[in-house]
Amino acid sequence: MPRQGLTRERVAAAAAELADTVGLSRLTVAAVARHFGVSDAALYAHVRNREALIEQVAVRAAAVFADKLALAVAGRAGRQALIGFADAWRAFATAHPGQYAATQLQLPPDIGMNSVGHQRLIELSYAMLRGYGLDEPDLTDAIRFVRSTLHGFTSLEANAGFGHPRDIDASWASILDALHATLSNWPTRKETTSEQTP
Repeated sequence: MPRQGLTRERVAAAAAELADTVGLSRLTVAAVARHFGVSDAALYAHVRNREALIEQVAVRAAAVFADKLALAVAGRAGRQALIGFADAWRAFATAHPGQYAATQLQLPPDIGMNSVGHQRLIELSYAMLRGYGLDEPDLTDAIRFVRSTLHGFTSLEANAGFGHPRDIDASWASILDALHATLSNWPTRKETTSEQTP
């Protein structure tokens, strides 16, 4: 019998908070059980194993992450949308390191495809970059470029990877300016092909 007061949502919420505190790699069913003051067995009524727990955190975190990004880009386009999107990305990654790490995991197809948050993250990324007038395949290439840049910066920042005394916020602003300039002058496949043709 499930312990009274414990629900799948409460377990996922507690696991998400613990992931931010102890790190996603150290999140276990036992740690969540201790959080509630119950035995591991009591938690298995709500989550079958650690893998499923991580998946619950990922789905929940993706929904929260998507909400933050949607709010940041609402009513904006072009450079302002990019800045809002990037700043919200960095803020979420900084405030919720464990949950952010969970959103970057490759989930089983049946879970990822049915995760509203993950689908919204994809849709928001495409919508934001359509403001630059990009079409496929350039749109997907640009999304990978932006995602790699934002993920790389926030991951290095989280791990104190920037040792130079240059102000990190100043570098961030310059990087966003560079992203905007690159996206505004994206080399399309047609242009690249024509340059290679005699």
